[in-house]
Amino acid sequence: MASLTAQEPRKAVVVSLEDLKQSSVPSESLQEAFGPSSLGILIVKDLPERFLELRHKLLSYASYLANLSLKELNTLTCPSANYMSGWSHGKEALKSGTYDTLKGSYYVNCAFYQGTGVTVPPSSAFPEFVAPNVWPAETSLPGFRQTFEELCTLIIDTAVLVARACDHYGSTHIDSYQAGYLEHVVKTSMSTKARLLHYFPPETAPLSKENSNGRELLAADSSNHDSWCATHIDHGCLTGLTSALYVDEAKYPPKFPATDLSTPLSTLPALPFLQSPPDPAAGLYIHARDSTITKVSIPPDCLAFQTGEALQVITGGKFRAVPHFVSAGAGGREGIGVARNNLAVFTQPNLDEVVDMERGTTFGQFSREVVSRFG
Repeated sequence: MASLTAQEPRKAVVVSLEDLKQSSVPSESLQEAFGPSSLGILIVKDLPERFLELRHKLLSYASYLANLSLKELNTLTCPSANYMSGWSHGKEALKSGTYDTLKGSYYVNCAFYQGTGVTVPPSSAFPEFVAPNVWPAETSLPGFRQTFEELCTLIIDTAVLVARACDHYGSTHIDSYQAGYLEHVVKTSMSTKARLLHYFPPETAPLSKENSNGRELLAADSSNHDSWCATHIDHGCLTGLTSALYVDEAKYPPKFPATDLSTPLSTLPALPFLQSPPDPAAGLYIHARDSTITKVSIPPDCLAFQTGEALQVITGGKFRAVPHFVSAGAGGREGIGVARNNLAVFTQPNLDEVVDMERGTTFGQFSREVVSRFG
C-alpha cells in the first residue's frame, strides 16, 4: 500500500455557503473538487451558527448510544433491513473476511426531510433503503431523535445547494445534461440514508464470539492503514460529512447521568472532546487519481461533500467518485479510551429514478449491480 505521508498533501477545495446560495461558485472550482483528477471532495464553510452545537450534541449521542446495555441495543437492530436501519455492530465484513467490531453504526432513513407524516414506499427488493426507522426511547436517550433530524436536515439543505452548483456545471459542460436534475434528486429523495458512526476505543471494543452465521468476529487491526473503515467508494450522489469528534470515554464515561427522575431530561449533556485526535495520522484519507494518498481534515465548523458512484454515472464521468478510508493511526498510550464519532449523510436517488440516461438504468437497478459486484 502507498505511504500515507510520502507526498506533499493536496488541499481540498473550500467554498462558502453564501457562494452556493448565490450560485457564484466557479465551474473551475467544481472541476477541481470533483473532476477526474480531483480528490472528490468539497468543503463548505460559513455554515449557520446552530451547526456547531448540533454537531457536538449528536456526535456526543453516538458515545451515549454505543454504551447502552446490550439488551437495549438489541431492541434497536433490524435484521430484516440487513442491519441498515437502527443499530449495527459486527455485521460488516472487512477485507480480511473477518467481521468489524471496532465500530458501531446507527442508520436512519431521512424521508422526514419531505415533511411530517411522510412514509417510505415499501420495497421487498431493497429493504435496507426503505425500512422504517428504529428510534431509542426518550427515556434512554432524551433529545436524540430531535437532534438527529435537525442536523440531517441542515446537511441535506446544504447538499441541495451543492447539487444546484453541480447542475449549473452540468448544463454548461455535459452534453444533453438534464437541467436541475441533481437538485431534484437530492431534494425529493425518500432513500437518503444517514449513518452515525462510533469507533470504539481499541482497548474497549466489545468482542462478540460469533454473529448469526456462526462466523468469528475480530476487531480491526489498528496497524492497518484503513483499520477504522476499509477502502471503499460511496455509491450514492453526494455524501455529507461532519468532522470527527474525539471523546475520552475513559475520563468522561458516556453514561446516562444520575438525575432526579421526577424531572425528566429533555436532552443529554454534550460530552467534553479533544481538540485533535490522539494520533495526528488518524482520520480520513483519499486515494487520488495520481496514486497518492491524501489526508483530508474537515474543520469542525464546516461540512464536506464527497462524490459517489451514482453521481459519476449521472455526469458521464465528468465528476468522479474516489476511494477513501479512515485510519486509526498507530495507536499508543495517548489513544487509550478515546472514541471517534462522526456522521455521514448519503444523498441517494429514489429507487425508480433513472441515473444512467443512455442505458435507462434506475438507481434500484444500479444498486443491484453494485451489490452483485461487491456482495
